[in-house]
This record gives sequence, structure tokens and C-alpha cells, in this order.
Amino acid sequence: MTAPAVEDLLRALAPQVLGTLVRRHGQFEGCEDAVQEAVLAATVQWPAEGVPDNPRGWLVTVASRRLIDQMRSDHARRERESATAAEVVPEDVPGTDDTLLLLFLCCHPTLTAASQTALTLRAVGGLTTAEIARAFLVPEATMAARISRAKQRIKAAGSSFSLPDGAEREERLRVVLHVLYLIFNEGYTASSGSELHRVDLAHEAIRLARMVHGQLPGDGEVTGLLALMLLTDARREARTTAAGDLVPLAEQDRTTWDRGLIDEGIELVKASLGAPALGPYQLQAAIAATHADAATAEETNWPQVHALYLILERIAPNPMVTLNRAIALAETEGPAAGLELLSTLDGDERMAGHHRLLSVRAHLLERTGDTAGAYELYRRAAKATASIAEQRYLESRAGRVRP
Repeated sequence: MTAPAVEDLLRALAPQVLGTLVRRHGQFEGCEDAVQEAVLAATVQWPAEGVPDNPRGWLVTVASRRLIDQMRSDHARRERESATAAEVVPEDVPGTDDTLLLLFLCCHPTLTAASQTALTLRAVGGLTTAEIARAFLVPEATMAARISRAKQRIKAAGSSFSLPDGAEREERLRVVLHVLYLIFNEGYTASSGSELHRVDLAHEAIRLARMVHGQLPGDGEVTGLLALMLLTDARREARTTAAGDLVPLAEQDRTTWDRGLIDEGIELVKASLGAPALGPYQLQAAIAATHADAATAEETNWPQVHALYLILERIAPNPMVTLNRAIALAETEGPAAGLELLSTLDGDERMAGHHRLLSVRAHLLERTGDTAGAYELYRRAAKATASIAEQRYLESRAGRVRP
């Protein structure tokens, strides 16, 4: 097996192995370190000597021995490392996959959203601390401290490695989905830096969402989130020019959209809408599917998009939902109607100076003919975002309407 194939296999197996160890031994932090060492040993050994017949059992065995070594002196651990990696007899491994439980643990309610995201990427996604730090543009030491604090909080909370019951389980699942949503959004539209996309983060979020969907295929919101990710990621290649400049949805070459992802996403949307209740991810996926159904921007069913945003606004009020509804309203009733709806966000502290509110208002002012007002807001929006790709785009829009 090639080294890249081994890496893909290890990325899929690592959370399963970690789940097994945590179930057996507890002490999440020690188990996670042991699994990382076992994965490192496999990365070196498997491409050269071949993948074992039972790769998961091999990793569980090596990681278990690493964990025992960690409990002893550093000297004893170093003496055993080479022999352990070289001669492994896989022990019996339960057939259950505890990855979903591991996700629940990483999304423990005592953690902040930032810590939940970092710990999920580290323990379940298999990213190194350095990779996570680079993705979120913080020093590695800062990210290491964040992850360490998260582990300590979980330990202090005395959380058991089991699925919670009833309403608590549903609440924790919503947190898991929110964390995956945040990871995907950061990968699809980076909040800062020179690149618009961080493809590795977006693909990792999709992989984890597929895994959760595989274990909970009947959950409408799980299905809706996966559909939303696929339908959104299908447009990725069309979102930038060869020079890396942002291309808005209305101007994208839709022939470059990934039809395979779109077809899969639309089927998932249909399945999700058959659930007993509607949630925000199902509705967002339905909106994405409506855009995907249109061969051109002009053919978009904007009344349907607006209706879906109205429902979404009622069940999950959020200023970003209102902002997006204003865009749809402007397409159905004109820019003045969109601007009137945007004015309801002016008193929302969460949107004060937000580049998205500034840029949408600028766009609608431009459509009304107020180019001077649009110019000022495009310039302000460009200064308000840390994304260089978005800065360039907004500056170019300002240049087009410069008085």
C-alpha cells in the first residue's frame, strides 16, 4: 500500500482506536497521546513492511502498550518502543466503532466552541496540533495550550465515555453538528489569510459528517448537514479565478460545479425533508439545492429561496439568516425592499461593522443607483474583513463604482 493510502487508512482508524482505548482505560489525554504514537509507528512501518491483516487490532495493541509505558518511567518506555512496534500480535478488538462517542466527548458542553473544534480536529480528525494551528492562524504553542486545557476540563468534569440519554443526547448531537459546521465553514471561506479556501478542513468536515450520517442515517439534521456541505463544496472550483480572486455566486461558471456532489446532495435533501421535524441544516440544504437546480443565476427560484429563509428565520433566528433573506427579498421585490429589511439589523451588536452587512448593503445601494454610498460601504467592508481574497474582491467592487 502506498504512503498516501496508508495515511488515509490511519486517519479513518485513529478515532476508532482512540475510542476503544478511552472505553477501556479512561484518561482521555493519555490515550490520545498513545494513539498518536501508534499512528506514527504505523506511518513508518506499514509502507515498508505492509499493512497488517488486522490494522485496527495492530494499532490498539501498540497504543495499549504505549499507554502502559507512559505509566512507567520514561527510561522503561524508550526501551520498549522499538520492540513493541516491530513485533505486534493484534489483540482481540471489539467490533463496535466508538467514533461517535468520541465526537460527543470532544464536544463536551463545558468546553468553548473554539476548544470543541480544536479537540475534534485533533482527536477525531487526526490533524496534528501544528496543522490545526496553521488552519486557524495561531501559534502552535497557543493551539497546544488550548487543546491541553480542553482535555483537562473534560477530565475535571468526570465525563463518562457513553452516549447520554434522551434530551441530553439530542442536545449534545446538535453541538457535534455545530462544530462540524464551523469546521466546514472555516475551510470553505477562511476567516483570514491569503487563501479563500482551506480545502483540508472542508474535506475533513465532510468526512466526519459522512461518518456521523453512517451511524445516524435516520436523523434529518445529520442528513441535512451532510447535504449542505456537499452542495456547497460542489461550487468550490467556481468560486475563485486562476489568480485566486473571489467570484460571487451570480457570476460563477456553473458548468464547473461538481455534478456528482450536487446529485448526491439533492438526494440527501429529499431524504432529510422527509423527517418528522425540520431543522436549520435541512432548510439551509434545501436553499443550497434550489441554487444548484438553476442552470443560470437568472433561473434561480428566488421566491422559493425567500420562503425557505422565512421559515429558517422563524425556527432559528439569526442576523445572518435575516441578511441572506434580505438578498432574496431584493431579488423578488427589488433592492429597496432588501435595504429596508437590512435596516432591522442596524441595532444588532453582533452585526456592528460586520463586513457582510456592509458589503450586502453596498451591493443593494449600487443596484438603486447610489454609487457614492455603495463606494463608501465597499471600502469599509474591505477594511472590516481579515480575508485577503475578500478584501481584493470588495476593493474591486469599490473601484467599479468610484465616483
